Amino acid sequence: MEGLSSSSAIFYDFLDRMRNPASLDLVRSIKSFIVSFSFYAANPESDGKKVQEFYATMEDNIRDHPLWAGATDQEVDCAMEGLEKYVMTKLFSRTFASSPEDAKIDLETSHKIHLLQTFLKPEHLDIPVVLRNEASWLLAEKELQKINAFKAPREKLLCIMNCCKVINNLLLNASMSENHVLAGADDFLPVLIYVMIKANPPQLHSNLRFIQLYRGQTKLVSEAAYYFTNLVSAKTFILELNAKSLSIDEIEFEESMHAARLTNKATEKDATQALEEMTTSQGQTDPGSSAVLHYKERSGSSNYPYMDKEAGDLTVGDVERLLSAYKEVVTKYTSLCTAVRNLSFSRAEPHATNLEDKIVVSTQAEKTETTFLKKGFTMGQVHNELLRRQKICPHPETNRC
Repeated sequence: MEGLSSSSAIFYDFLDRMRNPASLDLVRSIKSFIVSFSFYAANPESDGKKVQEFYATMEDNIRDHPLWAGATDQEVDCAMEGLEKYVMTKLFSRTFASSPEDAKIDLETSHKIHLLQTFLKPEHLDIPVVLRNEASWLLAEKELQKINAFKAPREKLLCIMNCCKVINNLLLNASMSENHVLAGADDFLPVLIYVMIKANPPQLHSNLRFIQLYRGQTKLVSEAAYYFTNLVSAKTFILELNAKSLSIDEIEFEESMHAARLTNKATEKDATQALEEMTTSQGQTDPGSSAVLHYKERSGSSNYPYMDKEAGDLTVGDVERLLSAYKEVVTKYTSLCTAVRNLSFSRAEPHATNLEDKIVVSTQAEKTETTFLKKGFTMGQVHNELLRRQKICPHPETNRC
């Protein structure tokens, strides 16, 4: 499997070269291109085209640049990989999942997979027994689940390739040790679909879209293109999956999906109730810890609702509830901060009954403090004197006032 350490080495080499004063013209071009994205609204198709055109222009500039004089194709290739990672990391928040339609498909895909996870088995996808290797499947799942941890298109694609290579190795080992005759995509794709369902990688559609639009087109070829195309096919299959897509009785399929939906709704309802109870608790000296304790007693878990969820696990209903809870928390926090400030102010200035009095007291205290400090008094002595003048005992525990 391809590691990500080589990607980091290539990137840092690129950054080192960009720090060279001779690369100032390249640096300006790169920064100018990144800034230009703030001048217009996000449009995935248009943005992808602009990025690809920029890659082509910069490759010509790098080949003609003195810093790469006499460089091999491999060295120029490494520079382009570094450029792609730098640019797309800077533009990630603008370009990743920027379309509402992409976000909608992410939720649909994640929800469909979540339902299928409750009952789908390898035999439903006609996966041969010889290919049912839980250890290999788990390794492939872990590789695929890493995809959302990276921002560069190449690194996301590496996660896909590593996942597919685990599956491919499983097929090769089965063909050699079990005399299983390989059936190409007919063996590979069902296993990939099953691994994808087990993994349920977050924001799957947006990740695939991001790679398709922003990975250098000259790199999305050969083996990388084959594996990427298979993953896109697997995602499409899952979205369109029904009883006829599987080796399962149609009635059994519909009953299983119905049961999964009921279970999912019950889980969401419990989580919503727990969240509402935590955010609406009143009259507690420590609302946070009390709410957590109540939730522990109620569910037997120390986790808050949604704390173990990924973005792709949330439904549209979850977003609305979380936004409502967020607004309520902010409102309570603001009110609490105001109350604490007023309480502290009133304790320090007990005789100030209105805003004008508070301003006068505060101004007089500042003048008195400055006068005493000029005379050489310590801050402690000044503090006690101010309290004495306001008839507040500085040593109530000793009655020495």
